[in-house]
Amino acid sequence: MRLLKVATCNLNQWAMDFDCNLKHIKESIARVKQAGAVIRLGPELEITGYGCEDHFLELDTVSHAWDCLKEILLGDWTDGILCSIGMPVIKGSERYNCQVLCLNRKIVMIRPKMWLANDGNYRELRWFTAWKQRDQLVDFQLPLEISEHISQKTAPFGYGFIQFLDTAVAAEVCEELFSPVPPHAKLALNGVEVFMNASGSHHQLRKLDVRLRAIIGATHTRGGVYMYSNHQGCDGGRLYYDGCSCIVINGDVVAQGSQFSLKDIEVVVAQVDLDAVASLRGSISSFQEQASCKIKVPSVAVPCKLSQPFNLKICPSSPLKIKYHCPEEEIAFGPGCWLWDYLRRSGASGFLLPLSGGADSSSVAAIVGCMCQLVVKGSNFLVGRYKLWGVPGSDFLAYSQIANGDEQVKADAIRIGNYTDGQFPTDSREFAKRIFYTVFMGTENSSEATKSRAKVLADEIGSWHLDVCIDGVISALLSLFQTLTGKRPRYKVDGGSNIENLGLQNIQARIRMVLAFMLASLLPWVHNKPGFYLVLGSSNVDEGLRGYLTKLDEVDMGMTYEELSVYGRLRKIFRCGPVSMFKNLCYRWGARLTPLEVADKVKHFFKYYSINRHKMTVLTPSYHAESYSPEDNRFDLRQFLYNVRWPYQFHKIDELVRELDGDQVAIGESSDHEKLATTSNGGSGLGVAAAGSGNPKVGF
Repeated sequence: MRLLKVATCNLNQWAMDFDCNLKHIKESIARVKQAGAVIRLGPELEITGYGCEDHFLELDTVSHAWDCLKEILLGDWTDGILCSIGMPVIKGSERYNCQVLCLNRKIVMIRPKMWLANDGNYRELRWFTAWKQRDQLVDFQLPLEISEHISQKTAPFGYGFIQFLDTAVAAEVCEELFSPVPPHAKLALNGVEVFMNASGSHHQLRKLDVRLRAIIGATHTRGGVYMYSNHQGCDGGRLYYDGCSCIVINGDVVAQGSQFSLKDIEVVVAQVDLDAVASLRGSISSFQEQASCKIKVPSVAVPCKLSQPFNLKICPSSPLKIKYHCPEEEIAFGPGCWLWDYLRRSGASGFLLPLSGGADSSSVAAIVGCMCQLVVKGSNFLVGRYKLWGVPGSDFLAYSQIANGDEQVKADAIRIGNYTDGQFPTDSREFAKRIFYTVFMGTENSSEATKSRAKVLADEIGSWHLDVCIDGVISALLSLFQTLTGKRPRYKVDGGSNIENLGLQNIQARIRMVLAFMLASLLPWVHNKPGFYLVLGSSNVDEGLRGYLTKLDEVDMGMTYEELSVYGRLRKIFRCGPVSMFKNLCYRWGARLTPLEVADKVKHFFKYYSINRHKMTVLTPSYHAESYSPEDNRFDLRQFLYNVRWPYQFHKIDELVRELDGDQVAIGESSDHEKLATTSNGGSGLGVAAAGSGNPKVGF
């Protein structure tokens, strides 16, 4: 046996906070060394934080990263342990996203990223260059401030691996794992047994399975130990990095970190048998044949060994069952953890949420409630209750404690909750009362049902709940408008026009917004609490597509929420323009809608999508959770000024409708069908009566 103990990390870094990030790196190395591991892997760009964005273009950012690395190398952090540390590096005129491999206070190799992530939320090509010289290692002149202190002038730079006396180790950086021809394939044929993947992978619903299948597949047919490290938390932007660092050997997961946690540092350790890797590779004939004619990858020789021989006191880690959260848990835990990071790093003292009793605001309230539960659980406080069966007075409840709470979570909870004299939160509802306001802002048109639902939910979560009637404020504004113009607008139910109705609904929404910000600023002062509260908004992705952010009526929208979801997925995930969307929906909805009806729906969607596109440019920063998000800042980059008539595209659709109707008439299917097509809403763009029937989600 060649026994090797390796460790990987989940780190909650904060972009551009070098003190914070360096502290976490040092602490993780200390924990890894304490566990006896000889390889430590950290996440991608861990010194700077992954989400620095255009700060990567500043020379200061790179310079500060070298300063932090120097501090690590000058101490005993890398003594006896191979540490892979992520940071930006400038070589010549190019800036690279690198893993710096350090051992015994020296830089063994600098591995630049070869395939950059540049889709979805990722924009690495904006800041970095991909390393293209894939057949060589070159000498890199270390910065003077580094070389003078560590007595090392140059370091190997490029694509290669480290050859120890007993094994070979190589880095593979994030996106490279998912590329069509990943580096680990060629590296395995060159004898590399340990792969270290430093990643910056954000949470998206159901994405973890894709990630783990790629990691498992990397070693399932070619053998090897695959170490995966990731960021965890909100590092300053819209994304939540969901951790789940893991260690895999020969396709089996032997160690897995948490996917959602409030801890700043989490270390995952495994003991692996490298002979199991050699044994598997030796049993695969095709691997042997391909290895015999491999393309040689350059290497750096290090004259020391990492593994230990057979020892009964050391037991290799066994395969374990992968832990997956259900989608409902992902929806609760991911945004809950992201909100906690946002709250503790913003300097705010809590949240305020306008709670209408509807699905959107109720979901946001529930997520904050989940956040409070996570905070109490993660603080090593009293977190569970159970009955003492068989004891007189069996209704007596006792509390159980977890043993591994996090001191930083505890300190943040005490500070934000404004606890004094040794007090601390022991119950999530009590904690919510200290940091969460909910406000029902009703009018004369609000129902008692929604008001009651808001109150019941607030009580269950524990928030400080208020009921406010805003009719007086609305009336004052309308009186002012009447004084200025001589006219007083009316709602549609009172005989007003669509223009009047829309204007009044928008006024209500703006009044609620202004009132929410006033309450968030002043209620802490009223209750003798420090600081201010962050205002939470609530809307869904589909409303963002339609620009219908302040109303919930499907009839007014002219489309159902199910239809909106289909439009959104076709538009973003399947990259459909109006014509392609029409063709796809003719297949999917053709059993219940005519081509003309489908065309009307597609035109209606794109008309109002483009009319309201500008609203996404000013939308409050929101949590990214779905691949069909219309979020404007980085994920869905499109113009906001459109020709809303889409003349060329809609003309193409009209031509296709005429062709399809002609085909139907020719095969004798359509006297009634054609009649329906010609008597439906024509070119008005409104939906038809059957718009809500059927299941438009088929096929997704």
